[in-house]
Amino acid sequence: MRIITLAAVAALSLAAAACSKPAEKAADESATASTEAAAASTAAQTAQTDAAAAAAAPTAAGAADTAAAAGDATKEAGEHAAKAGDAASDAAKAAAKDAPKK
Repeated sequence: MRIITLAAVAALSLAAAACSKPAEKAADESATASTEAAAASTAAQTAQTDAAAAAAAPTAAGAADTAAAAGDATKEAGEHAAKAGDAASDAAKAAAKDAPKK
């Protein structure tokens, strides 16, 4: 759930950056954030699938291997979500620097 929340925050940050006509760096960071958010979503889905397979495994050894894979996928999803958040933050900062002063 945390991963999905971070991905949503990244997507909202992208929208905010896009609305303020960001500089090239902001656009690049927005693209990075979008890519990382998609990777986080994919890894989260993999983790969910692996966790379900672990729960349905007929043996403890089979469940352990699949549970370990689910844990790895969850970790990967978290890393991608963190990268997406960082890139979205960088995009917002770049867009703020490019925005006209009032």
